[in-house]
Amino acid sequence: MMNITPMVKQLLIINIIFFIGSQVVGDKAYELFSLYFFENDKFQAWQPLTHMFMHAPIYLPDSSHNFTHILFNMFALFSFGSALENRWGGMKFLFFYISCGLGAALLNTAIDFYQFHQGISILTENGFSKAEILSILAEGKYNTQWEELLSASEFNNFMTTYLGRTMGASGAVYGLLVAFAFMFPNAVLGLMFIPIPIKAKYFVSGILVVDLVLGLFGSSVFGVETGVAHFAHIGGALVGFLMMWYWKKNQFNKNRWN
Repeated sequence: MMNITPMVKQLLIINIIFFIGSQVVGDKAYELFSLYFFENDKFQAWQPLTHMFMHAPIYLPDSSHNFTHILFNMFALFSFGSALENRWGGMKFLFFYISCGLGAALLNTAIDFYQFHQGISILTENGFSKAEILSILAEGKYNTQWEELLSASEFNNFMTTYLGRTMGASGAVYGLLVAFAFMFPNAVLGLMFIPIPIKAKYFVSGILVVDLVLGLFGSSVFGVETGVAHFAHIGGALVGFLMMWYWKKNQFNKNRWN
């Protein structure tokens, strides 16, 4: 088994500190450091960075299962990150990791912008002003007429985009998965949640297809909402792929940043 590398270790420690601190401080920490839609008053300039160190809370009733959010992300960071850091050096690995996390935030925000303004357009066409809509949303409320004017999916996307918050290292981790599959495509993975060994290139391709399908056609599995930001995963993976493609094309893969 590969030893944990220094930068991966530091990222694990930072994530764990953020997680424990958030459980102690409570919702205020999640309001400050999770990523809100940029038209929400709770959005702050640092959130595209800090959201990737936040994970689902376990202090709320019936939320003990949320522990799997940080568990799986940290397991993937350890499993795939150390191999990449060994090849690249610590600073190059950190640059890649943060870039993928920011890419995840960017694509997720772009999708949110489209969905939110799709709803805004329909509502303004039916007599509501944007200022009035934002004022109502800022109070955490909505006008019951909106449910009549928007389809069920449009209303759900509209409300969750404004009121929801995005958190987790998943976008950055998806970038690591893509990089690992790019560099070690035939490496056989024996993961604890997959009963049979599978090559990295097939595993990563498979989970990306699943994320894309769920993102495009709905995020419910067997009728249960997953609450997963699938396009954040796709964004992190896309940035990871583009960086790997560029680095390989320019022979940058041979350079280490220690």
